[in-house]
Amino acid sequence: MVQLTLPKGSAPKKGKTHPKPDGATNTRTFKVYRYNPETDETPSWDTYKVDMDDCGPMVLDALLWIKNNVDASLAFRRSCREGVCGSCSMNIGGRNTIACTSGIDEYKGDITISPLPHQPVVRDLIPDLTQFYAQHAAVKPYLKTDTPAPEKEWKQSPEQREKLDGLYECIMCASCSTACPSYWWNGDKYMGPAALLQAYRWLADSRDEATGERLDELNDPFKLYRCHTIMNCAQVCPKGLNPAEAIGEIKQMMVEREG
Repeated sequence: MVQLTLPKGSAPKKGKTHPKPDGATNTRTFKVYRYNPETDETPSWDTYKVDMDDCGPMVLDALLWIKNNVDASLAFRRSCREGVCGSCSMNIGGRNTIACTSGIDEYKGDITISPLPHQPVVRDLIPDLTQFYAQHAAVKPYLKTDTPAPEKEWKQSPEQREKLDGLYECIMCASCSTACPSYWWNGDKYMGPAALLQAYRWLADSRDEATGERLDELNDPFKLYRCHTIMNCAQVCPKGLNPAEAIGEIKQMMVEREG
């Protein structure tokens, strides 16, 4: 398991401890990071007892149970509940992942939940991902061509299409980038695993005609080369992708072009 540090700011103090639900005999304890930058001087850990006989099996179900039954002020992102949108990414039990596909029974003892690490906190479990999304946009994640568009579609062989497997499935949850120490310290310059995975997705696309332009944009001491193959990104990806491998492929393309 990759143990990660908490978000930017002061270390959280012990917060409120909410009582066990009336009549509940089967409970799990959740320690949840609470912080409102507008009103709180420091973050805190609030403790909740969740009635497992009245709650679904996923960590997101527990958060919804807490919000609906104990504390309506708890703030977190969620949407699809199917592991597709990436909205409910957070740090659960010391590991970045998405809450909707994380089973409560996967964790032993008290379960800690905090926002993705080393990002400014908007409120509670919601990190500010403005920079993360800007870096994704910067790699121009769309097909670029000079050839006139075909009458029907851009064609690929099965072999060409297969090269995109393991790249296009990224759900932009930011689990990988916020697990990367290089991104922690150089996030304003280093593009990070998620953005570079998407950059390679288009470099590997046989239909794209902007390879040289894309490599020129990435040929920078910080944008690409801050990756030191620590592999946290691959360990935490909830979709089982390997951004470090994609980054290695970009570096190889750089070498081949220079050679």
